Amino acid sequence: MPKLQGFEFWSRTLGGARHVVAPMVDQSELAWRLLSRRHGAQLCYTPMLHAQVFVRDANYRKENLYCEVCPEDRPLIVQFCANDPEVFVQAALLAQDYCDAIDLNLGCPQMIAKRGHYGAFLQEEWDLLQSMILLAHEKLSVPVTCKIRVFPEIDKTVRYAQMLEKAGCQLLTVHGRTKEQKGPLSGAASWEHIKAVRKAVAIPVFANGNIQCLQDVERCIQDTGVQGVMSAEGNLHNPALFEGRSPAVWELAEEYLDIVRQHPCPLSCVRAHLFKLWHHTLQVHQQLREELARVKTLEGIAAVSQALKLRCQEDMSRQEEGARPTGDLPFFHWICQPCVRPGPKESTKESSGGRSKRALEEEEGGTDGLSKNKQKKQLRNPHKTFNPSLKPKYAKCDQCGNPKGNRCVFNLCRGCCKKRAFRETADCPGHGLLFKTKLEKSLTWKGTQPGLQEPPQTGPGAPGGFSEVVGSALA
Repeated sequence: MPKLQGFEFWSRTLGGARHVVAPMVDQSELAWRLLSRRHGAQLCYTPMLHAQVFVRDANYRKENLYCEVCPEDRPLIVQFCANDPEVFVQAALLAQDYCDAIDLNLGCPQMIAKRGHYGAFLQEEWDLLQSMILLAHEKLSVPVTCKIRVFPEIDKTVRYAQMLEKAGCQLLTVHGRTKEQKGPLSGAASWEHIKAVRKAVAIPVFANGNIQCLQDVERCIQDTGVQGVMSAEGNLHNPALFEGRSPAVWELAEEYLDIVRQHPCPLSCVRAHLFKLWHHTLQVHQQLREELARVKTLEGIAAVSQALKLRCQEDMSRQEEGARPTGDLPFFHWICQPCVRPGPKESTKESSGGRSKRALEEEEGGTDGLSKNKQKKQLRNPHKTFNPSLKPKYAKCDQCGNPKGNRCVFNLCRGCCKKRAFRETADCPGHGLLFKTKLEKSLTWKGTQPGLQEPPQTGPGAPGGFSEVVGSALA
């Protein structure tokens, strides 16, 4: 059977999917995909997989795709990050029998993608992208698709999309933000860019960005003309988004935990999902946030979720009739609802005097001024400090500037001390280096062996002497 392409692929293989769950690292695992499908998702992507690791590591393949055959988890698109045509195709060939299409990630804007040279940091390398997609289109038995971010200029974004289509891309997902729009600088996604791409290409287009409820999905399709809408953050906070429902959080939390018991996944994934689902409640019952961060078992996480449910039910019983949610939330905190990120603050540099985030954190001190990762570390070790003025000061090596050994006889770090002790045939008990002692023992032993006496010579270059005895110490 010939490989389906374009709209035929979308309508027949993907069933004309309009409600799509995005590929999310450590968040769109099998259990979550099954939960989302139960509540209106028509197409799911795997988490982003590293093509090179997928090719070389059989355990990685097993854990992320080969774990078990699950007929309910279709249609499914496997997403890879890659920057080499051959590696991308090798990975795709290993995955194609377990999915309905292979997606190339050209949208990840994170620093890890910049360091690894993939995702949105390939969007200027059009020759490379053409060769990757063209080769995959020729070699694979399933279609190749792409997920991209936009350029600031609409016309460049359109030319970018047309280039990918010409190379062999059969479906394009457009995230309406640039690679610089991430975290606190996200801002709103541009549906104008998505609309322009949709008009310019002859393949199906999915839109991504600004989706918080089913009304947003319908409005996006109407405004842009796309074939489907992809959700990431909105889906994480409310897996029933595509159903148009906002159920009680514990309803979906309990259902998800039941699925995890049938289809196990790393505890880190489960914990992250519960943090998203219970996000608004954890702002109210913060002591349980710490409990959720500490527990080490699935049943421990389930117990914290149950405790949150009981707290919410107590809050409900105390709620007066006709009361409205506090703050800016559309619903009470125990209802699944989006988490709206604050927009980028204007004049950020001016208000902070041009200082970096890290500099401000160090200046402010305390837990409130720490990043989330540092707060987690401090939660695990309450005595840990991130204040540079309180950290112990280490004396520096006289030669290279690294911290010196506290008991080094030469006032050097271990590396420099090793070189000097070898050169001078000396000992440094502080670093456990005994070149002189070993030489003396060697000469003493030779002096007791008939026929092995030699004129006493010292120094590293002595024939049959020190270089032969301790030369291997530097290997």
